[in-house]
Amino acid sequence: MATNSAVSSARGGDKRPVAYVTRVEKFSACHRLHSYESINTQKNVFFEPGADPEGAKGHYNIEVTVRGPVDSTTGMVINITDLKDIINIAVMDKMDHKHLDLDVPDFRDSTLVSTTENVAVVIYEGIKGHLPSHVNLYEVKIHETDKNIVIYRGEYE
Repeated sequence: MATNSAVSSARGGDKRPVAYVTRVEKFSACHRLHSYESINTQKNVFFEPGADPEGAKGHYNIEVTVRGPVDSTTGMVINITDLKDIINIAVMDKMDHKHLDLDVPDFRDSTLVSTTENVAVVIYEGIKGHLPSHVNLYEVKIHETDKNIVIYRGEYE
């Protein structure tokens, strides 16, 4: 078992180890894939079959990963219960069992298309503002299906 002095010397004195903590949640939501520019067209081919006016139901598995120094007193980057509460506020309360295009202001009040990529961005931005200052949001990963996964890390080009 490592002692405090062994851990301290392994990490270079006053430096603290950095760890990544991931919380996994699941939510269900309905969404409609369509372009507002072609909403009045007979067929929105680009987004078929998700362009159905009634929307399509989706089940999302999300992984929220944060990064930060391990606190020398608590041994944690963040209390996992706090991270769970943040996800509940930013994601579950806002999106679970909702129609993204009709019930979620980020989509309802804009022309943002509710693709999984944009859902990841909205989740990322929502969580980022609730984290303590010493904790950084590393990534939001959404498993739309077993084979379709979107990762967003807050990057822009």
